[in-house]
Amino acid sequence: MGKKEEEEIIRIAKKMDKMAQKKSGSGALDLLKELRSIPMNLALLQSTRIGMSVNAIRKQSTDDEVTSLAKALIKSWKKLLDEPGGGDKPSEEKRKEPSTTPASPSQGSPEPKEESSNSNSSSKSEPADVPTNNLISTFPRAPTTSDSVRIKCRELLCAALQTGDDYIAIGADCDELGAQIEEYILLNFKCTDMKFKNRVRSRISNLKDVKNPNLRRTVLCGNVSPERMAKMTAEEMASDELREMRKNLTKEAVRDHQLSTTGGTQSDMFTCGKCKGKKCTYTQVQTRSADEPMTTFVFCNDCGNRWKFC
Repeated sequence: MGKKEEEEIIRIAKKMDKMAQKKSGSGALDLLKELRSIPMNLALLQSTRIGMSVNAIRKQSTDDEVTSLAKALIKSWKKLLDEPGGGDKPSEEKRKEPSTTPASPSQGSPEPKEESSNSNSSSKSEPADVPTNNLISTFPRAPTTSDSVRIKCRELLCAALQTGDDYIAIGADCDELGAQIEEYILLNFKCTDMKFKNRVRSRISNLKDVKNPNLRRTVLCGNVSPERMAKMTAEEMASDELREMRKNLTKEAVRDHQLSTTGGTQSDMFTCGKCKGKKCTYTQVQTRSADEPMTTFVFCNDCGNRWKFC
């Protein structure tokens, strides 16, 4: 695709973004029709991020014609993910040329084994020259299933991956990614029991978390493999902010525990209300005015119970 098409798409995208900001859909239908007439490929989708602009118009428009046309465009662009070379026909023809090139007559009658090996080597070297549009092509495709529970889980995982508009710009195949994540979860549990369902639910809730978009993006980009995503713990999936908060809370809890056990005086004069044990440590702090008695805090060394002794 030439520079002219890219500039035209960027112009349309800017107009749509302004419409979305003003929440005005006037003229959106004409812009969508212009887009429909422009040949699209994956490279243009990624460079112009037009998918996000069209999706924004689709969400805020009340015009049924605008909504249906926007949906049709997005659906047609998603099909580009399954086409070799991102829908670029010339690159498809280039790939087909080596396999259809006849042997040179001047070679006489070449040996079949050598001819076969040459064609294989040329076909193996071609993918290096053709950009791949499927970011998960390095992983084996998930086998199909007829199990209704598994199919539903795959659909929910796919929907979670499509929470934002990132999958359109990135060019990720959410259906295949969701199927692969579900397949690896099944391999872990061997059946679709409650543990399997809970694992799927935790993936879905974390992928849909608007406060943690980086997790979804790393999965869509392939930085986190489907196998890894299927096994990640809640702590590993958490956002950096939440992870830091948990770390600080853990430090505070450890510090409080240490102060309770090492900063007081051992005594058997108190009885724990929980375990009825007498191995306690107490500390006294002046929490009220100076003429009032000190407040005694007691910690049970057996069960960890803490209480204020009055």
